[in-house]
Amino acid sequence: MKGPTPRRLRQYLAKGLALQSYLRSPGDGRSQGRIPSTALLGALLRGALLRRVACAAMAALVCSRARRAWEVSRSFGNDPRSYFTERLDPAVPRQAVVTAVHQAKRPKAFHDCRFMGLALEGSGAGRSREKLCDRCRPYRHQQREILGYHHKLVMLSLLGTGLTLPLDVEPYGPGDSEYSAGRRLLRRPARHLGRRFAA
Repeated sequence: MKGPTPRRLRQYLAKGLALQSYLRSPGDGRSQGRIPSTALLGALLRGALLRRVACAAMAALVCSRARRAWEVSRSFGNDPRSYFTERLDPAVPRQAVVTAVHQAKRPKAFHDCRFMGLALEGSGAGRSREKLCDRCRPYRHQQREILGYHHKLVMLSLLGTGLTLPLDVEPYGPGDSEYSAGRRLLRRPARHLGRRFAA
């Protein structure tokens, strides 16, 4: 039996989940990117599969001899990856996730699931000592002293399929709340997936 390879992963994403257009155009917002978005996206997807999502681990892989077997056309460091991900249009990967989930449901990949539902969960990410953007929220000591800043977000997942499938995330900054972000987040799948998708 043949094992997984980077080429087979790409073929599955392109044909099995109908993501060919997303792989070609992931919503790159860079004005003058020297490294093709396909190389950066390919490395990010393979890094997530290998659980090498840290900047240093990703740079080590794409700058090593493994890059050729990994089928990433160019080596790059932390800065291009950060510049690329910061400027991605979020609407494009959101639509790609909707396409993939619809494609998985068509051949009845979820037919053995007795119940499917959507779940919301709050989380945090990206700690820093100083405020770096408008969405940075302070986290405090028990005496209310500010210790640093982080980002808060709500994630929406599809449950009951045998896997937990993340569908979308909604960040919220100071003056906003997890409840409000969750309400905003629930409106999108109703529009894109259809109200009866998880019924």
